[in-house]
Amino acid sequence: MAEKKLLRVKNDAVFKMFFADERNEEFLISFLKSVLKLPDDDYNEILIADPHLLRDFNGDKLGIIDVKLRTKSGKVIHIEIQLQITPEIHGRIIFYGAKLLTEQLGDGDKYSKVNQVICIIITNETLVKKSQRYHHRFTFYDYDAKIELNNIIEIHTLELSKLPEQADGTILYDWAKFIDAESEEDLKMVADRNPEVQKAVVKLMEFSADEKARYIAELRQKEQRDMRMWEDYGLKQGLEKGIEEGLKQGMEQGREQERERWQNVVAEKDAELANQKAEIERLRALTENNN
Repeated sequence: MAEKKLLRVKNDAVFKMFFADERNEEFLISFLKSVLKLPDDDYNEILIADPHLLRDFNGDKLGIIDVKLRTKSGKVIHIEIQLQITPEIHGRIIFYGAKLLTEQLGDGDKYSKVNQVICIIITNETLVKKSQRYHHRFTFYDYDAKIELNNIIEIHTLELSKLPEQADGTILYDWAKFIDAESEEDLKMVADRNPEVQKAVVKLMEFSADEKARYIAELRQKEQRDMRMWEDYGLKQGLEKGIEEGLKQGMEQGREQERERWQNVVAEKDAELANQKAEIERLRALTENNN
């Protein structure tokens, strides 16, 4: 029997099944510590929202898959993988972060009860085009005064497409390479460098043998392929319709321009005839005066 390939962690369904599993909490905490600068005590109690994708999946569509959790101090952390960048992603990231803030408040609650929201967006494509860094942290910041208003919403971007070939010596780099790995060889290279990730690779090998996990991962890939297919189809239809409407509009504009051209020609001829008529009248009057 052929050996089954390891599941790819940057498949968002695999990411959630792996990192949201209570048995893999040490890997989740290690990853979070590599991204965030939170007090160690915050990680003593991690409450993951809806962690049982593998156990509870009943064959329906998967929809939006992300990892949401709370730390001991109440901070809300949201982790999401976006393999493809869409034009509206920046607005959606901010909107979702704001939503995680507002849903903490009930009627009459004080703003002081709101806990910090941290969004970690992992992308397979370039999100921050003005920088070559693969990790960024964004908050409410005054660029002129160079001061931070607050970090009630903190957005972290992790762009896998910007990872350098050579390791930079950080644990974040190793976890990013673990997530980005396309082959067992990729995983072996990072495992040899980091004992914590090495344990995660062993767990991933065991996890990849689970038939239900493989089915969910394949279903997610199919959903994403179907979504891209319909997006491409919609784009094609839009282009075809745009070309057709453009041709119609161009023809109409051409006819309108031709009408205007002939109107100008007629107006010029009318003016020329009027000038000729005036000249004839002038000459006639001059002749009569001479007689």
